[in-house]
Amino acid sequence: MQTIALYTRQNEKSLQELKRTGVVRNKEIYVRLHMGVDADHFSERYRCFVQMAEKFVPRPKGVDYPIWCTASKNYCKRPIQGELIYCLKVPREDIIFFDSLKWDYVLNYQYCPKNEADARAFNKKLEALGIQNIVNLFQRKYDGMYDEIKQEIKDSWQRIFDLETQDPGIIEANIWQIKKEWIQHIVYPGEPFFEIVKDIEDIY
Repeated sequence: MQTIALYTRQNEKSLQELKRTGVVRNKEIYVRLHMGVDADHFSERYRCFVQMAEKFVPRPKGVDYPIWCTASKNYCKRPIQGELIYCLKVPREDIIFFDSLKWDYVLNYQYCPKNEADARAFNKKLEALGIQNIVNLFQRKYDGMYDEIKQEIKDSWQRIFDLETQDPGIIEANIWQIKKEWIQHIVYPGEPFFEIVKDIEDIY
């Protein structure tokens, strides 16, 4: 079984759940607390990600949202007060890899093109319809209008899983949960991160 090293920064309170249940899971309430005034937008966009991602890796019962990770220690956020780093070795089949640059299209309700030619062709289609701002299409006042275009945009979002680079600064990895047996190290604020994880090889 191939395992991949992943790193994720989580709230220190997750240790309580880990001790109690043996797993760490992401709940909608956590996202809402973390995102503040932007919580509605991110919660809706994360639900969109969930619908796409669970086609690749089944979502366990009781999981609301995935846990966001990086497969490179160099791109791992450092622990800060109230948070810590889980350093994991996760079975390859439990990981959902995606392109973080393409994810920006999903976050902003934009069309995710196959290439530059496809982007130009789609923009011409919008111009022919007199559409100047794609985001507006997803407002309630446009319900029942431009349905074909909106579906084409939604279908394009699946391309975030089409990986065209191995750049660890672009490729991100999501998992549905952190299992206790996957944890290699837990790094706390002020601890020497790179010294602690030097025994872990990044392979992705």
